[in-house]
Amino acid sequence: MTDLVIRALSESDAKLFDSLQDSDLVGRAAFGHRYATVLSGGEYRPEWTWVALRDGTVVARAAWWAGPEDTEPVLLNWFDFADGEDEAGAELLRRAPFHVEYELILPADWREVPAVTAAAEARIAAATASGLKPLVERYRYLWTPDDGLPERPGRLTFRPEPDDAVILEVLRRVHSVTLDAHARKAIEGPGGLEAAAQEELDFFHWCPSPRSWWQLAYTADGAVAGIHVPAHNPSGPCVGFIGVVPEARGHGYGYDLLVECTHFLAERGAEFIAGATDRGNLPMAVAFARAGHRITQERVHLV
Repeated sequence: MTDLVIRALSESDAKLFDSLQDSDLVGRAAFGHRYATVLSGGEYRPEWTWVALRDGTVVARAAWWAGPEDTEPVLLNWFDFADGEDEAGAELLRRAPFHVEYELILPADWREVPAVTAAAEARIAAATASGLKPLVERYRYLWTPDDGLPERPGRLTFRPEPDDAVILEVLRRVHSVTLDAHARKAIEGPGGLEAAAQEELDFFHWCPSPRSWWQLAYTADGAVAGIHVPAHNPSGPCVGFIGVVPEARGHGYGYDLLVECTHFLAERGAEFIAGATDRGNLPMAVAFARAGHRITQERVHLV
């Protein structure tokens, strides 16, 4: 085989990205998304889009994503390669100068359809060969008004909390015992529990929704039970965060928080609400199902 040429695209040759046929099995293209640069009305920046060419033909490609105000990529969410070019895909990720999480979007039944399973496993293997490591698999949920609003249990009261220091302390308590893989990864790092809590707080501020939406939940005796953060991310309304403090667990309050978050966003005109939780977080998965949020995708995260 001839040598690979690996480089970023520019606005003038961004059309090269589409010269590699889209997969209709996995990834963003499988869910109707199309690559377009910001100047063309899309989400991607050509300098953060890299291709591997062999004899002038694109054999692998990767597009890193970020929010409108971000100055560097925050996520790799488009990565694929031609048949037989797995190593070219891995080499592309090795040489590209970005070291952020890779999120592979998959159909909810991806393990049940052999062709889809093979396509997913090929991308995961190439990403792993490049140096990334699987972290977690997550369910992605969707609620729409057609699903109906779940009845509020009425066990908790909810109040906005304007003080970031108070929010941060609740997040420390929530993450002191957590099933969330991203939080556990942060806790295992040099910053420990403080870093995990700060990462959540930074995400809340990153979302373009109002700060005043963040709410703490209280039991009848006035004790803090948890926190819910209704939010908008760049794609639309979402369940930004649900967390129950350790001493309030065992009562199913995660469901109460999720129901309140759903009502909060629906009352402000949300035509859909996205949500997600780790496959291993059974209590939260049960809460999503009970509240009428449907699994529409699974997502594999590598770091």
